Amino acid sequence: MKQITSGVGVVAIVIGATLNGGAQGPAAAVSGKAYKFEPVADGVYYATSAGSMVTGSNNVAIVGDRDVLVVDTGTSPAAARAFIEDLKLVTKKPIRYVVNTHFHYDHTDGNQVYAGKADIIAHDYVKLAIQNLDVLHREPFKTSQLTNVPNRIDALRKQIATEPDATRKATLERQLAVAQQGWDELKEITPTPPNVTYSRKKVVNLGGREVQLLFLGRGHTNGDTVIYLPKEKIVCTGDLMESQIAYMGDAQFDEWVATLEALKTLDFDIDLPGHGAPFKGKDLITAFQGYLTDFMKQGAALRRQGVPVDAMAARVDLTAYRTSFPQIQGPGVDIRGAQRLYEWMDGKSKK
Repeated sequence: MKQITSGVGVVAIVIGATLNGGAQGPAAAVSGKAYKFEPVADGVYYATSAGSMVTGSNNVAIVGDRDVLVVDTGTSPAAARAFIEDLKLVTKKPIRYVVNTHFHYDHTDGNQVYAGKADIIAHDYVKLAIQNLDVLHREPFKTSQLTNVPNRIDALRKQIATEPDATRKATLERQLAVAQQGWDELKEITPTPPNVTYSRKKVVNLGGREVQLLFLGRGHTNGDTVIYLPKEKIVCTGDLMESQIAYMGDAQFDEWVATLEALKTLDFDIDLPGHGAPFKGKDLITAFQGYLTDFMKQGAALRRQGVPVDAMAARVDLTAYRTSFPQIQGPGVDIRGAQRLYEWMDGKSKK
């Protein structure tokens, strides 16, 4: 099997502290054209967008003595190619493994770039979903990409047309260019399932570094993988556990709470989520369990009252969790999560 190889390039260094206080690895973030790589531990990098293109989820690169494992592939083939290029700034070792934490577009739509060059690994359900769910014509791709991106482009064009300030106008024009580029890049996507799957646990050895892939139960989707580095006490949780409120359109709500409880039994200090920012400890996980439980409770009460889903989505009040999740500005939830909650409850009531 051909491997994707990273070389050594010129680095742009931003001095800062690592998440573990500099105990392992260099205290420097490395910025490429599309991604910034923050060293979390020796050979473990948390990759976020550098702002020059639409990249999708946050990714992780785990470097062993021999190989590299990449967590998630971004929102487009272009994002995946940019990641591979920027990764050359931190390692010259070959990418041998790619893990999809779940099937959503922003974690898998770069898969085709790696196909035939690295093993793409995921839970059994991810392969089933990409092959059978028409993922480019369903949620979350439908709203997040096919609706929101054109709407953003249109809104930016209108703002630019009426903006009198030259500096502000230039900023808007840069934002428009990124949005338009992201929209154009969607046309290249060919949904590509993993070529290696597992059901409960898979261990990958990168040479001197053990990486555990764990299915702890259903939650954000029916097939969420937790990447666990037992020696470094790090987990990568995709969207099963973010540092913000996750999309809930495919949720298994009560199982999600239970799966997060299983996550807390692992011996780890740092969580590298699919969105948001890395966080230490398990208090935020407990807070999100409370959020999910409260959402189920309030949603069930409104459903018994015959409140339609749109009204339920607007009335649910989870502002008690605003301290843990500052994105909560007032009552209400994403309509897609509300629709899924009613659908999920309907399914439970028929059993």
